[in-house]
Order: sequence, then C-alpha cells, then structure tokens
Amino acid sequence: MSKPAVPSELHFRTCNLCEAMCGIQIETSQGRITSIRGDEEDPFSKGHICPKAVALQDLHEDPDRLRHPVRRTATGWEPISWEEALDETARRFHAIQREHGKDALGVYVGNPTVHDHGAMMFLPFLLRALRTRNKFSASSVDQLPHQLAAFLMFGHQFLIPIPDIDHTRYMLILGANPLASNGSLMSAPGVRDRLKAIQKRGGRVVVVDPRKTETAGIADEHLFIRPGTDALWLFSLLHVLLEEAGPKLGRLAELSDGLASIRELARDFTPERAAPHTGVPADTTRRIARELSASESAVCYGRVGVSTQAFGAMCQWLINLINIVTGNFDRQGGALFTRPAFDVVGGPRAMSMNRGGFARFRSRVRALPEFAGELPVSALGEEILTDGPGRIRAMLTSAGNPVVSTPNGRQLDKALASLDFMVCIDPYINETTRHAHLILPPTTHLERSHYDIAFHALAVRNTTKYSPPLFTPGPDSRHDWEIFLELKHRLETLRGAPRVRGELTYRALKALGPDGILDLGLRAGPYGMKLRPLRKGLSLASLKAKPHGVDLGPLKPSLPGRLATKDRRIHLAPDVLVADVHRLRRTFLEAERAPEEGELLLIGRRHLRDNNSWLHNVPRLIKGKPRCTLMVHPEDARRLGLSEGEEAVITSRVGEVQAPVNVTEEVMPGVVSLPHGYGHGREGVRLRVAGEHAGVSINDLTDDRALDAISGNAAFSGVQVRVRPAARAARTDEQLEQSATG
Repeated sequence: MSKPAVPSELHFRTCNLCEAMCGIQIETSQGRITSIRGDEEDPFSKGHICPKAVALQDLHEDPDRLRHPVRRTATGWEPISWEEALDETARRFHAIQREHGKDALGVYVGNPTVHDHGAMMFLPFLLRALRTRNKFSASSVDQLPHQLAAFLMFGHQFLIPIPDIDHTRYMLILGANPLASNGSLMSAPGVRDRLKAIQKRGGRVVVVDPRKTETAGIADEHLFIRPGTDALWLFSLLHVLLEEAGPKLGRLAELSDGLASIRELARDFTPERAAPHTGVPADTTRRIARELSASESAVCYGRVGVSTQAFGAMCQWLINLINIVTGNFDRQGGALFTRPAFDVVGGPRAMSMNRGGFARFRSRVRALPEFAGELPVSALGEEILTDGPGRIRAMLTSAGNPVVSTPNGRQLDKALASLDFMVCIDPYINETTRHAHLILPPTTHLERSHYDIAFHALAVRNTTKYSPPLFTPGPDSRHDWEIFLELKHRLETLRGAPRVRGELTYRALKALGPDGILDLGLRAGPYGMKLRPLRKGLSLASLKAKPHGVDLGPLKPSLPGRLATKDRRIHLAPDVLVADVHRLRRTFLEAERAPEEGELLLIGRRHLRDNNSWLHNVPRLIKGKPRCTLMVHPEDARRLGLSEGEEAVITSRVGEVQAPVNVTEEVMPGVVSLPHGYGHGREGVRLRVAGEHAGVSINDLTDDRALDAISGNAAFSGVQVRVRPAARAARTDEQLEQSATG
C-alpha cells in the first residue's frame, strides 16, 4: 500500500537579492523548500527570474550561517546569549565614546540594508543614538554621484530620474550592464526583453563601455571608450546638442535656471578635442548627438562605470542635462520620476528619507566632504590608523564586507585588526567580520517580511508588493531591526536619557515594528486612504490580499509638483558642479595629453550569478568555469607575453594580486578587467564554498586615494596597473634573492 502524498504549499513573494524585484513562487513541503520558480502572475516581472533566485533557499539552509551570537576568544569563537551580546556591545561602545569622544566610534552599513525594509526603517534610530559623525556606507563606492546630482538639481537625494525603458525609442547606455545587474537604479525585471522591445518598435540601443558587455552584445551599436573619460565625452555630446541641434526644454524652460551657463561651459568641449582622450571618433559623437536629438523619444542612462571614476558626479549631472536639453526629461519615453506607494520623497516626514546635505562637515584626516550625514568610505582605513583626537577606536558594521568591497582592502584589513572593539551584525564570518569581537547574526530573507522601499522608488513602472515571512524564525533569533532597536535602547539608558519617554518610545516602536510603519506609510501615500476617502486605498491589509503584487501604472510626468528644491525649480548649473568643470578642462583639454602607449587601466565587472561578495558561498551559483580572471586584449597579451589560462601578476600603487589570464577582444586595448567581490582566501574566513573559489579581490588593487573630488565617491574605474606573467615575476624574484645572498 503506497504512502499518501505529502501536501505541498505555494508561497508568493519578491526575490530581494538584487534590484529587479522579480516575483517568485516558492513551493514547500514539510517545512522545506522543494522548488523556486518565477511567478507568472506577478504584474511587474511576469514570470521572469534570474539564476540568483535559488540562492534564497541556499542562504536559508547554509550550514556556514551563524544562528546565534558569537564572541571571539583566544581559542576561537564561542556562543553567547543575546542579552549578554547586546549588553556588552552597548556597554563597550558607551565606555569608548565617554573616554575618547563620540567620534571614536565608526559605523559601516552595507548594500543589503536597502533590500530589507525593517533595516531601512530602524537603522536611522540607531544611528542617531550612536551620535557619531564617522558614518560610512556602500553608497560612496557605488551610487553617491547619482544622489548628489539629484540633490543639487532637484532638491532631494532620492529624486533619481528613471529611464522609461518600456516606451523609449532610443536608449544610450554608459557604464552599465543591465543584462548582468537586472537593472541598477532602474529596477527592470526581464531587462533583456525590455531592451529587445525597443528594437522591435523600430528604436535603437547604443552602449558606451570599455568592455563589450553582455548588454553591448545585444545592442545595435557598441562604442569603446577609455575608462575615466566619460564626462569629457558627455560634455562633447552636450556641445553638439546645444550648438547644432539647439536645446529643446519645452515646458521645462519655465521651470529651469542656468541654461545660459551650461551653453558657455559646453562651448570648449568639442568632439574633436575630446576624441584623442576618449577614443570615440568625433564624427561618431556628432552622429549619436543628432540621433538623440532627432528621435521621437530618447533617454541617456549611466550607472556604476560612470559613477565610480574621478568625474562621477559630473557624469550624472551631464546625463541629466542631456535628457533635459533633448526634451526627454519628465516625458514618456525619456527620464521620469517614480510615484511609489510608500513615498520616500514626498511622504510623511517621519517615513521619508532625508533630502540630503553636502559638505556640512568633513573627515578628520583628508577633509573629505560628507553627504547626507555620511563620509566617503575611502577614508575609513586612515581614520582608524591615523593617530590623534577623533581617531576611530571601535566599529559597528551591518550587512557589509568592506574589506573586499572598498578601496585598498588590505589597508582596511590592517586597520580593523587594530581596533579596540568591533561588533558586526552579519550572518557570516567573512573577510570583515573575522576581526569582530562580537558577531550578532540576524534572521535570513525568508524568515522576515519584505517590502522594497527603495526599489519601488527606482522602478521602470509604478508597482507595489508585500511578502509575508515564509518561515517562522527560531526562538533564539532576532531580526536586524530588533537588534538596532535593542542597541538604541541600551545606549540611551546608559547615557541617562529621560527614562519614561525613552521606555515609551522603545515599547511603541517594538509594538509597531516595520510592518506597522509600512502600513502607515501606505495609507498616507499617493494611493492610500488619505487621498481616496470614498473608496478603499492601499494599506498593508490590501496588499496582503494581493500576493502577486499590484500594478500602479506607467511612469508619468510629475513636474513641477515632484520637485523638492526650495524654489520648486530645476537647477541646471549648481555652483559646486560648475566649479568642477575647471578640473575636467585642466585634466584633458589644457593638458592635451593623449594616453601613453602601453598604459593599462583596470576596470571591474559583474556577472549575473554574482551579487557583490554575497553569493559566492552558494554552490549552485559559483559552479562552472572560474569567473575571477583577468581579461586582457590580444594586442596587450602579445606585447606583455601573456597567454590564455596562465597566471599574471597585477600591480597597482597599493597592492599586488595574481590571477589567470583570459585573452579576449571583449575589452579594448589598454584595458584589463577583474570581477568585483572575490578574495575569500584570507585566514579565519568561514565560508567553505567561497574558500574553494576564493579568487582575488580587485580592491586589493583599487586606490583609496583615487576619488571623485566633488562627491568623494571611490574612483574604481580606470586604476593604473602594471601586468606581467607570473612565471617571469617568479624568476625575477628568485634572481633578486640569489643576488641578495650571493
């Protein structure tokens, strides 16, 4: 007699491992996942998923994941209780700040935070309780130039224009590879189909990048450009648009200030003067400008490659200007602002992101400017290692691995090892957390509810969706928002904050939780009950009744109402960016220096199965051919004596690594490429799968002194390096050793 079949259950939620917000269908049986596939009823992703979705199961079941707090001792890691861990953290932080000042504590917040609404909502409470100016995050190695340009031009750091990819007829993409990222600051599940749809409706896709990426492979045209020269090329494009085609601001002319200044600034940046530096022929630049201007609708979009360079903020400013002067800003098929259900820009103040601020204070050692209360993370290592008043002596990190994610990782590795006290809120012992005295592991993605606060505000269509927890966390588990709240409460108690008020606030926040705040924000938002008194608007309850999500319609024009500048106008020529044009002119036009022959510039890259440093411990995603290779153009390989598959030594100002060579025409001559997020071979790391595919960290080569001078963002793209065969390097080292002993 056969056994009765075990019933299975279906769960619908959002995959929150990247920005695309793909809907997924998870099947479980007897408390375990049996399958993960795309949710065909999700109105945004329509069944699309990428290979990363399976990692949700693997991360939940990973035997390397910590499930209770641990303390580092002389004999190894030992488990401790939550009460003991939280009490010790608060007590030590309080003592260090009392003895050395409030800025003796540093904080680093990693990228996964924006994929977790509980963390996003409760982190600000903890940061205020910590009272330090030494706050750092992954923003300054990624999208900070976008935020600064948005703040200066539109009045809010999160008013980031989104390409209307579903309606445009011409898309110009710089330094972005959406086929690998699924769209970044442009949440767009199924982005390959969306790009193909542009071509099917008679449009064009043009990619400008030092590497022929996966996205460039399906584009109508790909232009190689020398790393770090994108601002110069964008200015030459703007020159043609203003001098030849003429500006087409339309109704935005009445809302904008500074066009005359922009005309004057662009006058010197001709395509002919830019071409020797960028490598893009002048006639090609002029043609692209004419195509942009003539297209029925068009949009220019740039991401990490143009942000992480010496003129990152200028690049994002120029991209906005190009969309504006071609008449493609705040119109269908161009660049538009979203209108999210939980509005981080125009919602209730208590539930909105802060609008931003710039250079209100500076870092201690190098006087680098803050943005939105954070300092550039490139300064973190020196702020720990440089003695004197205000030196960082203790660190709190949350959901981040800066040793492999930020410039000059070896210096930061050394710095973290020197701290008096370090606490990490993280589920793994990785390259960063191995230095911690205490590790506080939060629950996993599937043990908590989910709502994409950030990415609904960056999506190519207005949508909304709530995902309930799939699994009930164990009794000895804590959500990250609970960890933040408990630390806040303990720190304020130690400082003698008003007891009654503090206790009431603590109890109210604990009872409300992130879902309670989410409900209030939805009700007060543009689709909520506040604006629809005669019919039921959005609330958490209504979203729970729609497990596949809700489509709220395409992006629509929203100006001037959406502007957050004090005068409700677009500032085309912010003073700080206008002043920086002199640096661009001095670097290129006045120097008139063409690239030196044989000079090599290092760029990064990402892969669809990677997600920064997160997913290398997932066997299903890391298997296959090694991805941590050095891409080298055939001409450079011949010149340097490099062969396919052989090891090469790559050297920069700050470090040296060794990686296998991949000879390919995918990169342009003079450019080499390593992927981001690897380098898992350091002692003490407890990531068994990642350790077997350790690779090398590109950030052991990137330079903490190479920055965008305006925003302070790291300049990863275009690091000067030397490359030589490892065999030759070994022989040279042996000869030197023999000479020294001879």
